[in-house]
Amino acid sequence: MTTQLANVEQTLRDYLPNIIHMSLATSANNKPWVCEVHFVYDQDLNLYFRSLADRRHSQELAANPSVSGNIVVQHGPTDKPRGVYFEGQAEQLAVNDASDPVYNLFQARFGMEPEIIDDAKNGGHQFYKIAVSAYYVFDSRESSPSQKYHLKWGR
Repeated sequence: MTTQLANVEQTLRDYLPNIIHMSLATSANNKPWVCEVHFVYDQDLNLYFRSLADRRHSQELAANPSVSGNIVVQHGPTDKPRGVYFEGQAEQLAVNDASDPVYNLFQARFGMEPEIIDDAKNGGHQFYKIAVSAYYVFDSRESSPSQKYHLKWGR
């Protein structure tokens, strides 16, 4: 018997709050790079992270904003995996004060104080947004057999 996820978007929305880091892939000169960053997201499922501008991934996305990545919970050999994969366009943001919705996302998820805004203004960790164009949900928890679902995005 074949079973499928009833609502892929809802599965995605239920999955994201339980994970705080994502793998982010960038590339330059046909050389890929991947790193781990802590992330937040908004109601439209745009992804946000903070990083220093001199990091390899930050420099690469400044030159080539196309990124991809995944958000997964590590699992053991007998666990049924589920994972989220994405593609999108990244950009550095200017967050100017504590009323900025992006700051509020970081504050709500990680309890960060307004000093992170001053840090960004003074050359520290910058704010970045990924406008996701496609999500993919790989599921073997509710799907039988395991399936990858494509969720076109970009709202």
